[in-house]
Amino acid sequence: MMRIDFVSDIACPWCAVGLGALEKALERLAGQVNAEIHFQPFELNPNMPPGGQDLGEHLRQKYGSTPEQQTRTRAMITARGAEVGFTFHPEGRGRVYNTFDAHRLLHWASVHDADPAQARNDQYRLKKALLEAYQGRAECIESPGVLLAAVAAAELSVTKAKRVLESDLYGNAVRERQAIYRAADIHAVPAVIINDEHLISGGHPVEVFEAALREIAGLEPAEA
Repeated sequence: MMRIDFVSDIACPWCAVGLGALEKALERLAGQVNAEIHFQPFELNPNMPPGGQDLGEHLRQKYGSTPEQQTRTRAMITARGAEVGFTFHPEGRGRVYNTFDAHRLLHWASVHDADPAQARNDQYRLKKALLEAYQGRAECIESPGVLLAAVAAAELSVTKAKRVLESDLYGNAVRERQAIYRAADIHAVPAVIINDEHLISGGHPVEVFEAALREIAGLEPAEA
């Protein structure tokens, strides 16, 4: 069984692209590669205050990008998302928010069930629901209501998730996991770590993921 740790942030559109490409690569390798995906936390903006920041302003301050560059990048991300079956909000996310609570809920989903396989599936559904809420519908991902709606969409317990949000549960666990990846010199996401040994960094096309998975699994390269 191949273990895949998908280090990412809900705030990262390339993480949605990368996840979609990874999924399609695994679909192409069905019957040849069996994999378990574990979602790991990585906050791109851990110091983002409540209420967030306008996306355009944030991108200008952090990367120095102009409105024209941002428009071109959004069009490219939208096209790449469409290739792997993810539909981004046509006008982008609008604002950038703190995602710490989303990561706490993802950690909760990964440990709440005694059956590891069930918990892994639950975490997977919640990750997809959170990406749809923020990247797909541009909802306020720091809002408890939005977070709990994603929990409901993932068919998990809203009551239990609400208890998590109203407490500091799993906060230390999330911080500890993030510290591990930062200590491993990971500074950008998605970072896809396979079998604790191989790193694929970035939201690559399906073919790149497929080729890497084939090589790691010891399979023949795909036919041209």
